[in-house]
Amino acid sequence: MGLIFKILYNLKCSREICFCFIKFFAAMRTLFIFDKTKHQIERDKWFHIYATKLFGYSIFQTAKSVGNNFWCYGFSTVNKNTVLKEHVNCNGLTVVGHGNLTIGRYFHSGAELLIITQNHKYENANAIPYDENIIYEDVEIGDFVWVGSRVTILPGTKIGEGAIIQAGSVVHGEIPPLAIAGGNPAKVFKQRNEEEFYRLKNEGKFC
Repeated sequence: MGLIFKILYNLKCSREICFCFIKFFAAMRTLFIFDKTKHQIERDKWFHIYATKLFGYSIFQTAKSVGNNFWCYGFSTVNKNTVLKEHVNCNGLTVVGHGNLTIGRYFHSGAELLIITQNHKYENANAIPYDENIIYEDVEIGDFVWVGSRVTILPGTKIGEGAIIQAGSVVHGEIPPLAIAGGNPAKVFKQRNEEEFYRLKNEGKFC
């Protein structure tokens, strides 16, 4: 089974084809459970496990560390300086460059998230449009951050705890905690309800 997942990953088969294989293996895993409720619960559990094994294959092979309860539902690649803390959920993550990347606990993202951790030197350079020098810039994403689909996060970005990034945004600089930001470049246009956020956090109501 692991070999099949590796082949599917390397071939970059469509998500639909991959999900067909995943559903099949999950169903086979629970074939002899006759309690319908238990069968559905077990099948859902194995679906998530197999999806993460397939789509997160490169992450497990490459990342510096991956926390518990990591879930992945889209083809993903990271660098060796990537740290994923507990309960990270992604639907396709591409990390470009060799700078440090840290993603906090209970992070959620939509499809096709792109994070860039390095840049070319174009200021005081010895060639145009840029020279051979590479500038590494770390990216930090706090706990409980929600990032929409097709977001690009540029080198040196820092996103605070509980922030929300609108789909399709291009993020650079610093996004404060609990901010809701969007656009290109992403700008803060709203704030989360601070009282509600910290009440839920203190009560341990995470997903």
